[in-house]
Amino acid sequence: MQKEFIPKLFSLLKQGISKETLIKDILSGLIVGIVALPLAIAFAIASGVSPEKGIITAVIAGLVISVFGGSRVQIGGPTGAFIVIVYGIVQEYGVNGLTIATFMAGFIIIIMGFAKLGNYLKFIPYSLIVGFTSGIALIIFSSQINDFLGLNISNVPADFIDKWIAYFNNFDNINWYAIAIATVTILITLYFQKLIPKIPGSIIAILLATLVVQYFNIPVATIESNYGEIPSSISMPSIPKVDFEIIKALIQPAFAIAILGSIESLLSAVVSDSMIGGKHRSNMELIAQGAANAFGALFGGIPATGAIARTATNVKNGGRTPIAGIVHALALLAIMLLFAPYAKLIPMSCLAGILIVVAYHMSEWRQFKSILKGNKTDVIILLTTFFLTVIFDLIIAIEIGIVLASLMFMKRMSESIHIKNITSETKTGEHLFDEELSDLPKEVLLYEINGPLFFGAARQFQETITAFNKDYKVIILRMRYVPMIDATGFQSLKEIIKTFKEEGILIILSGISPDLRADFRKNDIYSVIERKYIVTNITMAISRAKKHLNIEE
Repeated sequence: MQKEFIPKLFSLLKQGISKETLIKDILSGLIVGIVALPLAIAFAIASGVSPEKGIITAVIAGLVISVFGGSRVQIGGPTGAFIVIVYGIVQEYGVNGLTIATFMAGFIIIIMGFAKLGNYLKFIPYSLIVGFTSGIALIIFSSQINDFLGLNISNVPADFIDKWIAYFNNFDNINWYAIAIATVTILITLYFQKLIPKIPGSIIAILLATLVVQYFNIPVATIESNYGEIPSSISMPSIPKVDFEIIKALIQPAFAIAILGSIESLLSAVVSDSMIGGKHRSNMELIAQGAANAFGALFGGIPATGAIARTATNVKNGGRTPIAGIVHALALLAIMLLFAPYAKLIPMSCLAGILIVVAYHMSEWRQFKSILKGNKTDVIILLTTFFLTVIFDLIIAIEIGIVLASLMFMKRMSESIHIKNITSETKTGEHLFDEELSDLPKEVLLYEINGPLFFGAARQFQETITAFNKDYKVIILRMRYVPMIDATGFQSLKEIIKTFKEEGILIILSGISPDLRADFRKNDIYSVIERKYIVTNITMAISRAKKHLNIEE
């Protein structure tokens, strides 16, 4: 088996893990498990599903990701990035539809891993990632205003604008107790760890808010009042009812979950690599992420991926092997089995405060501001993705964002190709220093092409080459700086050769690299030009031209 398809844990166990490292991993895993608890509950509720599904996801998916993943320190589980997609699926197709979409997404990610697409996801533009991440952050913030203000709107609209209209129409119902609890939660979550670094502020905020609400019988909504009891056990896995129609309906959301989960997990792995000086196995990480989603879905879990904040917490607390992630999952399982009945008492406004902090950290407003000062292309991609995410739909935003980024890239690549008429420059004295060109016959026209000859640049190439005085008898295309030619480029090249052949003009291709020669064979270029007129350097090209013109050397 190739090394890139071996889980990191297996490699580390083979090398041996020291007792000191093991102790640090266990302690770090316990801390991360405590940090993950409120987030798992909050993400589940914000996604429109019951609280225990978030914990189940963190336990099952987190365990699979740590055991089979390609990163030393990755912590997996539900994340804020999925809230928008999951909420939309649940509203339209129900929890059963979400299970099917998550299961499908899992297999899509596994296929991406085995196809080694983990090596290519890093090419997705940063401006696109910041655009939809910032959009998600704004949506998460907006979704928590109901609980933050204690408005008790039973059916909050899913649409961003309709949601805010509903809030403004219900401002008369503001609960000042809820606002106070949410505000204190935000302050504790943000600043408590500055006092005691090892204890997460979110846990302190939950304990304090729950105790105060219960002791003083404060009239605010709780998990119990909105969702009832939280099960203290994990149900047996079950396969959902599936038919072809629902698969067709959910294939688009499944791909969105797969792409978003893959991007976020690999980003998290890259960030953790920089923190520990390691190197993750991206394709194995994708396979583990896919397996975690497919397996977690059978237990009723929601989509999961690598969580940047929890992974960073793991590293900062001394975690250095996947054992920390395994302990984190087992700690969450123990908490669920022992303390689930008490979790139902958590105030909704407290969870809203925690999610608002999550949204703030997700917003990446500094990076957003920085990109706005950058080049025009990045600004267009950033703002388009951001507004599509907020106003319309995350799936549409990702699709259009990737297409837009690709089009922008192709435009810039097409502009990068330069076609010089070296013959005219030589006559004006600009290339007299080039001894190779000093004896260029007057009947020979020499063009030098710089840049990739692909479909975006093919038309410019064809128009430039054909727009000249037809007095020349030989044209040399110097292609030493052409790194690649795609099918459209080859088609344009063939058409140029055929056109000039009909007019009695010979084309000679110079500076062809071995890689391009292989592509020439595959694209049947030899059907329109003889092999002897495809040469490796300009000296040979001029020699072939002289021989064709019967000029003695």
